[in-house]
Amino acid sequence: MGCFNGKESKSEWTPLEERSCTDIPWLIVFTLFCIGMACVCGYPIATGATSRFISGYDSYGNTCGQNNSEIPGVPFSGKDMTKNKYVFFLDPCNLDIIERKVESVALCVSECPTSELKDYIELRRFAETNGSRLCSYDIFPARYTSHSERNTKCPKLPVLRSKPVLHRCVPVNLDCYVDFAQAAVTFVSDNTLLRRLVTGVMESKGVIVGLCVLAFALSIIMMVVIRYISKVLLWILTALVIIGSIVGTGVLWWLYADHRKALDNGTLSVFGKEVASDNVNALLVCAIVSTIFMVILLIVMFIMRKRVALTISLFHVAGKVFIQLPLLVLQPVWTFVCLMLFWVYWIAVLLFLGASGTPVVNRGVVEYEMQGSPQYLVWYHVVGLIWITEFILAFQQMTIAGAVVTYYFTKDKSQMPATPILSSILRTIRYHLGTLAKGSFIITLVKIPRLILTYIHSQLKGRENAIARCMLKACVCCLWCLEKCLAYLNQNAYTATAINGTNFCTSACDAFLILVENALRVAAINSVGDFILFLGKVLVVSCTALAGVLALNYQREYTVWVLPLFIVCLFAYLVAHCFLSVYENVVDVLFLCFAVDTKYNDGSPGREYYMDKALMEFVENCKNKGLFKSGDGNKQEMTAMAH
Repeated sequence: MGCFNGKESKSEWTPLEERSCTDIPWLIVFTLFCIGMACVCGYPIATGATSRFISGYDSYGNTCGQNNSEIPGVPFSGKDMTKNKYVFFLDPCNLDIIERKVESVALCVSECPTSELKDYIELRRFAETNGSRLCSYDIFPARYTSHSERNTKCPKLPVLRSKPVLHRCVPVNLDCYVDFAQAAVTFVSDNTLLRRLVTGVMESKGVIVGLCVLAFALSIIMMVVIRYISKVLLWILTALVIIGSIVGTGVLWWLYADHRKALDNGTLSVFGKEVASDNVNALLVCAIVSTIFMVILLIVMFIMRKRVALTISLFHVAGKVFIQLPLLVLQPVWTFVCLMLFWVYWIAVLLFLGASGTPVVNRGVVEYEMQGSPQYLVWYHVVGLIWITEFILAFQQMTIAGAVVTYYFTKDKSQMPATPILSSILRTIRYHLGTLAKGSFIITLVKIPRLILTYIHSQLKGRENAIARCMLKACVCCLWCLEKCLAYLNQNAYTATAINGTNFCTSACDAFLILVENALRVAAINSVGDFILFLGKVLVVSCTALAGVLALNYQREYTVWVLPLFIVCLFAYLVAHCFLSVYENVVDVLFLCFAVDTKYNDGSPGREYYMDKALMEFVENCKNKGLFKSGDGNKQEMTAMAH
């Protein structure tokens, strides 16, 4: 594979020439780190924590369904629970919201109660019939009705019907969790409002699902529209956004006035008045926010109205890229699937670690706590979450960059690989995993201290040291800005690696110099391009929100809108962002390719442009106007582009 022939730093760009593995030491480090992550997963498996978590364990440290070893000083430990495979809580409804656990004695039983047991006689009959003893291990079924400590060592009556879920007996009757729900509501200090919010979500679940499907369809339509974007379509899109924001704001104010009038008439029931009052307040807040957003949007659109020429050309080429490489649209889907699989694995290992450690008796109940050096496994696991997540995202960026670079720098499109995206994936795996590991680690180095400072800042809320809080907030903001800048530079470094096959530092330096030479073009492309995509996201969210308002308007007496509408709008934005962010990545890659192309080529024989016809026409028009000179990032041309 030629993985031990590192490529030297290059002074010039040589697209798609020979390449070899890059940043091999970082690939080794990342491989060792992943082996460490596997060892973190192996630790709870080797110590039995995984089986304790999966099978559950009782209050005396016995793992259900297994033959256990005795824990010194703990009564009832070391029992053979091979036949008792389920965890049963004496008081399953006693949930601690702060500690997120059941505050009850747990036992291993052979069968969960299949029906409600109303008294101790039924409890004894169930034990004698099924062999499942639901009282403490030291009480025989015959003494269930007469034992002096039956109130504390037997389950709270009535014993609710349960079903085994992950080897835990979970009550089927949801009323069991009323106390927990009230505690949770009290915890957030407004039980009535939260209850109505949850009720609103449950009542509107059909509408929410339908609106989410609508958001998905609108995102696909927006992808098609942007594919054929032109200056005319841009102004049409702009006009739609302006009209949509104005109409949406007007509808919100009209609905606010209508609901206020209905509330003032006093014809609603008491519950209806509470819901109507919440809706009026929610509509007022939404109308005010929509008005502010509309004003800001109009101002920004007025400022950005002239910066469209090169961006439109790049969007034309991006549209052709998607015709040649239609599977690019699915890259966020595969990335999302990979992230979900990794996050599920990460959460599972974290839960296994939570059941690891040394048995400790706390208020008569055995709990497992990690002590000493194993505690650092959790921190290692957290670093792995950030680094590997960033690595997966970087892999998507490199895959997109490799496919787009192949398209751009292949003059004869018929000579392109049969599967450019698969070729890009294989090339990335074969040569550039070390580069991805290094780039993602740099982001991790910035993100970890930012998250730590954010946590410290949240803990200082309500304290008197305002200066410390302000300094922490400033540090968090600075790290956030640094992270965004590094993420943008990393993306361009991956593109440079896809073009030249150089290591991360060389690619980042080359990309940075190109971006500096074309600073005004970069500003124009990013501002206009991101703005166009932002308009598309706004249009998807606005249409979905408007449909949601109209649909939820028919449930005004039963449903509080704010939470269902927020869920729908959030989903609509995330879906639109996932689809349209691919366009953003493609446009950024095309611009770097365009900048490299114009730097080293001028269209003369032997130095022909690689660029598409649409970009070629743009360059020729600029040349005819005397605004463009290839290779030097002409200041006049860049100023014209900026204005």
